Amino acid sequence: MKATKSPAARTANRARQKRAGAALSATLFCAFSLYIAWHASHESQTRPVDELPMSSARGDDSPASAADADKPELVRRGEYLARVGDCAACHTADPSRPFAGGLAIDTPFGRIYTPNITPDRDTGIGQWSDTDFVRAMHEGIGKGGERLYPAFPYVEFTRVAGRDVLAIRAYLNTVAPVHYTAPANALRFPFNQRWLMILWNLFNFDESRFVPDPKQSAEFNRGAYLVEGLAHCEECHTPRNFMQGLRTTERFSGATQAGWQAYNITPDRAGGIGDWSDDALIAYLSTGVAAGHANAAGPMADVVQNSTQYFTREDLRSVVAYLRALPPVSGGKTRPRDAWGKRAADGITALRGAPVTTVNGLQLFAANCASCCQWTGAGMGTNAPGANDLARVILHGVARKTKDADVLMPACRDELGNGQVAAISNYVTKRFGNPQATITADPVAALRAEPR
Repeated sequence: MKATKSPAARTANRARQKRAGAALSATLFCAFSLYIAWHASHESQTRPVDELPMSSARGDDSPASAADADKPELVRRGEYLARVGDCAACHTADPSRPFAGGLAIDTPFGRIYTPNITPDRDTGIGQWSDTDFVRAMHEGIGKGGERLYPAFPYVEFTRVAGRDVLAIRAYLNTVAPVHYTAPANALRFPFNQRWLMILWNLFNFDESRFVPDPKQSAEFNRGAYLVEGLAHCEECHTPRNFMQGLRTTERFSGATQAGWQAYNITPDRAGGIGDWSDDALIAYLSTGVAAGHANAAGPMADVVQNSTQYFTREDLRSVVAYLRALPPVSGGKTRPRDAWGKRAADGITALRGAPVTTVNGLQLFAANCASCCQWTGAGMGTNAPGANDLARVILHGVARKTKDADVLMPACRDELGNGQVAAISNYVTKRFGNPQATITADPVAALRAEPR
């Protein structure tokens, strides 16, 4: 007959098992930590050497050097590339202090403030060497060896050729130095531990320069270099995994960025831009308006104003050629978003002389929107977007200035209550957009409270 262990013996056995488990966990953690340390120490020895310059698609592969930094043509090229990369958008919180940083970026892990990249020697990058600057762009490592957070898109910038990185540096050396230190980041533990970025990089970062595809045209390769690299389009248009890395299996299929919907830009005809003409795509990137398709607002309006409106026609055509060649992703959509809605605002005449007794979307639209957007909605330039994005537009307005147009829609947050904003949004999306996209007063209140 098998002897039964006493309670004391069972307790002692469980205690031994716990100590053994703890020892094993500690051993595995130490081994993993040693691997991480080894990996970090050997990174510089395993850097890829497949770098090709941006200009290789055009047959110009002459190298750049520090001695070129004073050449006006290099600075002009660097200014153009800085606009392609939209550097000012993130590194300018105060328009009177361009590139001085301080812009707050809210992430699921806390708030990050962008750094000063003016040539100020104390608070900017004035004491950075060219090597320091290239390392930050290519590897996500700062001058002091600290790991940079991927709010700085080095995941894409790693693909940019060294020649172009140095051109950007040459341009930044010419901007006015600003003595300003951004506030400290406010990240929760353990995300405020920069060394953890080593682990994040293992799963989400592949350091490698862009290599043209010999099977594709020079125009395609140029577009691929821009979209995948300096323009970092995936940062907004690709969904993210639980670590906030890019979900590479769903590239360019659309995602939420700063609360706004960044739409699918694959060539799927229902979910993406497959039914847009080349001219419509070029018009949207250069002016923010693609008649009958979309009208840029929110973060995309800033991208158009600060970046894509300055693209050369060659680069715009190259971007379009690349987007056309992407694998189409429907995202479950069965009809294009610009195929929803009607073009007539029925019931306008019935409002004449009618008393205002309830919160009525049509009445509010007629009183607040129709003078610019017209009764038919034609003044909006496109079908209405999702209800959340539309509510943000109503609350915060639109200000988008390009070489060809100055678009201004006044903010109505001080004139309209949450229920009124919801009523207008629902009326417009039902009449001119997807009738299934609705919103109520409580979500509008949350949108109103979002930091601007």
